[in-house]
Amino acid sequence: MGSRAALLKQLKAYHQRSRERFDRWQASGYRHELKPIHEPMPDELRNIPCAAKTRAGTPCKRTDISANGRCKFHGGHSTGARTAEGKARQLEGYRRWQRQKITAEKIALKAEY
Repeated sequence: MGSRAALLKQLKAYHQRSRERFDRWQASGYRHELKPIHEPMPDELRNIPCAAKTRAGTPCKRTDISANGRCKFHGGHSTGARTAEGKARQLEGYRRWQRQKITAEKIALKAEY
């Protein structure tokens, strides 16, 4: 088994080849006789764990990663907010999460005394 960067490079190439086969089939008008043969995923590319850390600080255990090495919960498919409205909505959600976290911490501190 190679390094993580090499494995991700191979995974990206595998997905690119699959995409190219599908695009050729799509260009043919989805003709049944030209349906591409599925290339099985190589064993060394299976079960590569997500490279992210959870909020608890432990490594993410998901193995359904995207080409960037992250699962869907840690930035695998999301491109992030692009419009001003989307960025504002994202920031509001983050601030709401911060307020909830701070409130929970204050309640926990009061419970100690």
